[in-house]
Formats: sequence, C-alpha cells, structure tokens
Amino acid sequence: MWLQRRLALQPRPRGFHLVTDELLGGLPELRELRVGMLHLLIQHTSASLALSENASPDVRRDFESWFSRAVPEGAEYWTHTLEGDDDMPAHIKAALLGPSLTLPIADGRPALGTWQGIYLCEHRDRGGSRSVVATAWGETD
Repeated sequence: MWLQRRLALQPRPRGFHLVTDELLGGLPELRELRVGMLHLLIQHTSASLALSENASPDVRRDFESWFSRAVPEGAEYWTHTLEGDDDMPAHIKAALLGPSLTLPIADGRPALGTWQGIYLCEHRDRGGSRSVVATAWGETD
C-alpha cells in the first residue's frame, strides 16, 4: 500500500508543540499497515519537525529557551531582515532541526519509544497554519 496526503496543522505560537495525535488522526489508513514506513515533510523554511520527549512540558520549554539563546533575534550580523526580526533566526533553527522525519510503522502505528512524540517546532511568532506531506508505504495483512 502507498498513501500520500497533505495535512494542515493548526496555527500555533512560537515554541515546540506535540502534534503526534493531530498528524496520526489525519492518517487513519496507517492502521492497515502491518509493517512499513512513514515519511513526514514540513513544507516551510521557518518551522521544523523533531522527535523527542512527549511527557514533560518542561522539555518543550527548555528546547525553546535553548534555541532562543543559540540563535538570537535582532543580531547585528543578520542581513535577511525584511520579514521581521524572527525570520532569519527561524530559518537557521529550521535548518538545524530539519524538515522531515522518517519513522517505522509496526502493527498500524509509528514504532515510537515510550516517551517519544512528534514535535512541530514553530520558530516564528505567528507562523500560521503549517503543511506536512505524509507519505506512508508498507505491507498490509
């Protein structure tokens, strides 16, 4: 089976947001896969996807704190500034984390670890709705 779908994530403020359920809710056909792969690509240059801790909100806040310090807004060395102070730092953060995840599918679900969840990493103050292209393939029963 092959499946490809464009999913729209609801707008969120800057930060690291768990979107595992939102993404999987848009892909009910995954339940048919006994074994396979799921590839997720965010179609933006100022947001990214990551896989990390899904239980403690402190982890998501710490991610945002670290990235805000590591890639500061308003630095005098930024030259791409026409779209606001948060734009060039957002591009750098998105490039560091990356636009995609590839996950194994086992028995109809991504084979994530107990404490793993999929993050939308929103690097703009107001990035708006974000599009993710989900491509799944694998064997059904």
